[in-house]
Amino acid sequence: MTDFFVYFVSAVAAYLLGSINTGILVSKILYNDDIRKYGSHNAGATNMLRIYGKKAAFITVLGDALKGVAAVLFVKLLYALLPNGILLPSEEPVTYVAAFFAVLGHNFPVYFKFKGGKGVLTSVTVIIMLDPFIGLVTLFAAILIMAVTKYVSLGSIMGAVIALALAAFLRTDNIAFITLCLFLAILLIYRHKGNIYRLAHGTESKLGRRKK
Repeated sequence: MTDFFVYFVSAVAAYLLGSINTGILVSKILYNDDIRKYGSHNAGATNMLRIYGKKAAFITVLGDALKGVAAVLFVKLLYALLPNGILLPSEEPVTYVAAFFAVLGHNFPVYFKFKGGKGVLTSVTVIIMLDPFIGLVTLFAAILIMAVTKYVSLGSIMGAVIALALAAFLRTDNIAFITLCLFLAILLIYRHKGNIYRLAHGTESKLGRRKK
C-alpha cells in the first residue's frame, strides 16, 4: 500500500506540474492570445520564437525546463517528509515515474484541454537531472544538429534517439533508466509525427523563419 501511495502521489504531482504549460500561459498573459492558433499549433519554444520572438521563447524555455527540475525535486522532498521507519520503495524508480509523468503533463496538460507541447525541453531536463553526462551530451548533440541543419524537429528527434542509445550502452545496469529513455523517445517521436512527414517531403520549416 505504501509503495502504491508513493508512486501515485509522485506521478500525479509530476503530471500536474508538467501541465503548467509555459508557452500557453505566456501567450495568454503577455499577448492575450493562444500560441496554439498559429504556426505549428504547438505550445513549445520553437513555435513561440517564430510567432512572438526571443523574449517569449526564452521564458518558455525556462519554464519548460524548470518543470522537469521540479518533478525530480518533488520526489526528493516527498521522501524527506515521510516519517522515518516507513518501508518505502527505492527512490530512483519513483523518480523515473515522476520524470515521465512531468513530460506527459507537458504534452497533454489537464489545464489546457490536453493540448500542449512536444516535451523536448522537459525531457532533456529530467534526463540531465537523472544522468548529467547523458543529458548534457544529448543536449549538445541535439543543438549541433539543429545548428547544422536548421531543423529544430530533426535535432529533437535525433536527440531522443541519442539519449536512448547512450542509456542502452552506458547504463546497462539500470533497466529502469533505459526504459524511461525508451518511453520518452517513443513519446517525443510520436509527438513529432507531423514534423517527420514534412521532413520526408521537404516542407518542414527551418529555424529562423518567423510567421503568424
